[in-house]
Amino acid sequence: MKTNQIKALALVLATGGLLLPSCKGDANQQQGMQAPELAVLTVSESDESLETAFPATLEGTNDVEIRPQISGFLTKVHVDDGQRVSKGQVLFTIDQVQLKAAVDQARASVAVAQANVNTATTNANNNKILLDKNIISASAYQTSVDALNAAKAQLQQAQAALTSAQKNLSYSTVTAPVPGVVGTIDYKEGALVSPSTLLTILSDNVTMDAVFSLNEKEVLALTDNGSKTLSNAVAALPEVSLKLANGDIYPRKGKIISASGVIDAATGSVQMKASFPNPDGMLHSGNTGLVLLPSVHKNTIKVPQSATFEIQDMKFCYVVGDSAKIHSTPITVAPESDGQTYIVTSGLKPGDVIVVEGVGISTQDGMVITPKSATAAPAQKPEETAAQASK
Repeated sequence: MKTNQIKALALVLATGGLLLPSCKGDANQQQGMQAPELAVLTVSESDESLETAFPATLEGTNDVEIRPQISGFLTKVHVDDGQRVSKGQVLFTIDQVQLKAAVDQARASVAVAQANVNTATTNANNNKILLDKNIISASAYQTSVDALNAAKAQLQQAQAALTSAQKNLSYSTVTAPVPGVVGTIDYKEGALVSPSTLLTILSDNVTMDAVFSLNEKEVLALTDNGSKTLSNAVAALPEVSLKLANGDIYPRKGKIISASGVIDAATGSVQMKASFPNPDGMLHSGNTGLVLLPSVHKNTIKVPQSATFEIQDMKFCYVVGDSAKIHSTPITVAPESDGQTYIVTSGLKPGDVIVVEGVGISTQDGMVITPKSATAAPAQKPEETAAQASK
């Protein structure tokens, strides 16, 4: 009997020894399966303005190529790169020695022709008197008249040559046809130039044009699928902003002023122009940036892009349900995008609670979470926003 009791006690001890580690393992497993704490956001309806970014290149309202109208050597460059000039200001001077000599020669030719006209006029007048007195024949008088007409024609020819020589001399002084800013000057004093030589580009940058493009889908959306003309749609657009290459927003608003009437077959896009005032000369031709076109959505829901994930071109959010269990919900969004948020057009309703932390990383459909209030997401760097918007 003692032997059986001892065996039973040994069995109990052995079993207890096995159960104790098992209970500890179960406790550890339960602790490891604690619901993760994730930030959530309760969505609501509001009027939202979303800016869509379009890569743009800036150019002056009137960029003028400055070329000489005659050939010769540059004797003087009167301006520097980037200098602001007024209309009529002298930019370049071309060698004038031969041109001045040509003007002097033409002026002398005019003087000789004028003297010949004076002589021919006197002869014709005298012959008229002699003709009236029947001293000379009518043919002799006509000869003097013809000589006078020839002299007058030579005078006109000499005067035309003088005008041409004076004009060529004026071309030796290259002036600014419009006010603006001088571009790069590649030719210096002593360089030989001709009418094919581009001396510089003068940019009238008091107003700057930002040139950008819309694709076919964006054009259809702008015109409500063709229910209104592109020109009327452009006229109704609100003011736009300009994001500079360093990420700063240009302090003055612009207005879209034109859209090309033909879709470029090579790119499938329509060229647009937005005009921005530039009184301080901060903007220059050749600058790049992003035109930010705003669109207003009434009574809509806006969510962070970080709260969404994508499967086969469909976007989803994790909505928190009963017992803090999350489930994936398909959503549709507006085509406009600022690189940080989406305008949700369907799939969510006011009051829904969505997960905004760890989406696509530490979340999965059906898991239970511990919700916590969402804090403001860190602002993206300008270059990151520009990179996303330009895609």
